[in-house]
Amino acid sequence: MPEITRAGGTIHWQADGPSSAPALLFSNSLGADLDLWLPQLDVVRDRRVIRYDTRGHGRSTGTSSWTIDLLGEDALAVLDAAGAKRADFVGISLGGLTGMWLGVHAPDRVGKLVLANTCAKIGTPETWNQRISAVQTEGLAAIADSVLARWFTPGFAASHAGTVARIRHTLVHTPPHGYIACCEALREADLRNQIAAIKSPVLVVTGTHDLSTPPALGEFVRTRIDGARLVELDAAHISNVEQAEAFNRAMLEFFSA
Repeated sequence: MPEITRAGGTIHWQADGPSSAPALLFSNSLGADLDLWLPQLDVVRDRRVIRYDTRGHGRSTGTSSWTIDLLGEDALAVLDAAGAKRADFVGISLGGLTGMWLGVHAPDRVGKLVLANTCAKIGTPETWNQRISAVQTEGLAAIADSVLARWFTPGFAASHAGTVARIRHTLVHTPPHGYIACCEALREADLRNQIAAIKSPVLVVTGTHDLSTPPALGEFVRTRIDGARLVELDAAHISNVEQAEAFNRAMLEFFSA
């Protein structure tokens, strides 16, 4: 897997598909790696699909603290390394916030944006501080069950135990420092007064049962971005996995419109 070294860390990325095809960049949630997008790969084989591990996650590393600005700049560096001057974008949760940053700060580098299970301001300082403290004192294994209970509905977790176990393994083995640093970035990030500047076509995806970024937060994003569309899926927070078929259908219809 290719690797970028920048800003005190390394970013691992992967590109699949024809190098001459239109580029499509995927960006992960907190506590996940680039394999979170496996349910989407089969339906975008006509694209140059670029995935990467967010700084401090998967095979990517980082030191000290970081911000949403740094995470957005990482995404641009991945596009540069992949030779993509411009790409459509799909991001979920933290990845969706990264997509909003790109839409605001690098409009010439992104085409259409799919912003899933996200908002311009996610959580509160209190909730992020509690999460950080729990990871610092008990580790990621101690919070994994509570996190997964918000990521997937009970019915999906029961009927897709293998999928949930694989995603849990990734979460538990995320480097604690990387997880905490991304929590700190989320705690400080607030793009609510900036996203109206986004001119890219936007599809907002929400989950009916999403407790982390409830549908009302997605509706906030839709109303602030001129022309943005919204689709609500019967899912919790990780809708691209729980409702992969419906997610893929909405994504492809949006890209083809």
